[in-house]
Amino acid sequence: MKHTNFLRPLAVVLGLALGVPAQADTYDITVDKIRIDTGTFKKNGIGYNGSQTPSILHFQEGEDVVIRVKNNLRESTSIHWHGLILPFQQDGVPGISFDGIKPGETFTYRFPIEQAGTYWFHSHSGFQEPDGAYGAIVISPKGGEAVPADRDYVVQFTDKHPHSGARVFRNLKASADYYNRAQRTAQDLIEDAGAEGLKAALQDRKMWGAMRMMPTDIEDVQGFTPLINGASTQQNWTGIFKPGEKVRLRLINSSATTYFDVRVPGLKMTVVQADGNDVKPVAVDELRIAVAETYDVIVQPREAKAYSIIGESAGRTATVRGTLAPSQGMVGPIYKMRPEPLLTMADMGGMMSGMEHSGMDMAGMDMSGMDHSGMDMSGFDMSGMDHSGHDMSSMEMSGMDQSGTDTGGMDMTSGLPVVPAEGAKGAAFYAPGSGLIPTAANGGKFLGYENLAARKPLYRDRPATRKIEIRLTGNMERYIWSIDGVKYEDADPIRLKYGERVRFKFVNETMMAHPMHLHGMWTIIDTGKGPYDPVKHTVSVAPGTTLYTETEVDAPGQWAFHCHLSYHMAGGMFRKVIVEGGPS
Repeated sequence: MKHTNFLRPLAVVLGLALGVPAQADTYDITVDKIRIDTGTFKKNGIGYNGSQTPSILHFQEGEDVVIRVKNNLRESTSIHWHGLILPFQQDGVPGISFDGIKPGETFTYRFPIEQAGTYWFHSHSGFQEPDGAYGAIVISPKGGEAVPADRDYVVQFTDKHPHSGARVFRNLKASADYYNRAQRTAQDLIEDAGAEGLKAALQDRKMWGAMRMMPTDIEDVQGFTPLINGASTQQNWTGIFKPGEKVRLRLINSSATTYFDVRVPGLKMTVVQADGNDVKPVAVDELRIAVAETYDVIVQPREAKAYSIIGESAGRTATVRGTLAPSQGMVGPIYKMRPEPLLTMADMGGMMSGMEHSGMDMAGMDMSGMDHSGMDMSGFDMSGMDHSGHDMSSMEMSGMDQSGTDTGGMDMTSGLPVVPAEGAKGAAFYAPGSGLIPTAANGGKFLGYENLAARKPLYRDRPATRKIEIRLTGNMERYIWSIDGVKYEDADPIRLKYGERVRFKFVNETMMAHPMHLHGMWTIIDTGKGPYDPVKHTVSVAPGTTLYTETEVDAPGQWAFHCHLSYHMAGGMFRKVIVEGGPS
């Protein structure tokens, strides 16, 4: 869509990363009503440049871009350039950085490209993004890729539902389990009783019933068709290679709510970039890509056959297959979806706080990973229980017999599971005992944040000047999501000062993962690597866990900060961030 460049549409279709000279270039995007065909259903939606195939913008680091966005809808729209560092007035969030783009109008974005890597763009208006308003951004570095490849493809995932985004949200507000197709049955109880004993099975049901939750509440929305680059498994997006070539796959998760576990059976994936920033290469068999994240991986198929790119929802309710092949028309194998995982009490986090435990026999229960803050446990004999990984801050411990308690592997002050040494096995960013801890389909290596290390430090390593606690809160039954127990419309902005380094403590008190996205500034995940901690724009906070990040406050203005699950953001898990001071 670059003005006067006739090769650009071909690049969009093929997903090839064409270099662009560093200059002030103009790009045109139209926002249109489109008809979406997934091969299993058709629906009305919103797309860019009249297509359900995501548009790809190819930029060059150092380029100054001019992007003209024409709104052909009958409602206002916007485009947010996800992960790009730019002036806040160009960030594209109505009500925070600009007023939006009215029907029939053309808005011109102007900003410099100060980075390289894989990013994406999407509407920040209503539910236009889940309705199809998203695309990809590929920025070529000035000096060439740190890890070059022979082929280069965008692989953009989404979860396309037959219902519009607005209808999905209305249904969730009416009944939070409206789309849960994996309700627990009497047969499940019989099977659990056979495996665990009737008493334990009934006790488990009692605990879940007290919270009015189900261990199958992993995904808010089911019944969707996953797509790769706008194509379902049936429509089979295909990338071409010659045996022996190195192929770069730019993985982007543009879903409304779905985390995907991604693998290419028969091939190792070498992760070389996370959220647009180069990382030290790490070979894995599978990775989990949270909503809004991007990962660049290199694969090297050596045989002249079709390989499958598999994206399997973390809740194991849907899967999509794309193909890498030596020629068009070839189809990669379809793999049977793995069994659905189940949440455990470790994933409940702070939801257990304040529950009435009187009369409940908790002996022998594995409480690892639970946040017991505020619970009065006086009178319980906890001897022999394994408390590894749970937050015991503020607990009333009077009368408790703690003899034999094992607190290994736990940060007793923060509740954060201790990050294992680099290369150590274990899921450092999940609650111990979590039912969500992923494993590779072939039994090999699964990527975790603990495996990521920056290729080069982006910032000088220095102590934080201030600490801010961010509690991720919500009421699943009423489908209300919030930060610190307050919804966006009732909350004051978070105020930061230009030049400071802020340490954020994320405490997830809910039973769902939240991909948290801070606009305009980078987020450094504390993995214990100091200046080589990975730098990202979106960070997933698993249920029942505490996670630490740091941010160099180097972008003046007003910014959005929110969970990137579309319906959680709409439900209130959103804040305005105001950076005070700095250059005007």
